Amino acid sequence: MVRFKYLEGDTVAEEITFKSRDELTAYIVNEVVNTTEALEILGCSRQNLNDLVKRGVLTPIKELPRDRLFYKADVLKRKEQAEQRKKQ
Repeated sequence: MVRFKYLEGDTVAEEITFKSRDELTAYIVNEVVNTTEALEILGCSRQNLNDLVKRGVLTPIKELPRDRLFYKADVLKRKEQAEQRKKQ
């Protein structure tokens, strides 16, 4: 059994328990995106994505030397916000 806790500040916002490593892997594959995938979803440039991170609009869950990982839900939420702004 694998337990995963998502923290917001010092508070546990969500706790997920995976029954197997395969279940955890499936979660990561479906719910986590890298920089390239985030760019495709958002339809923006790398520079724009870097700016979103710098301003705290998007927060990576992991930063590597040449890549970042994001929750897919966070990226989709940002896309929806941008689309709503365009409609106004």
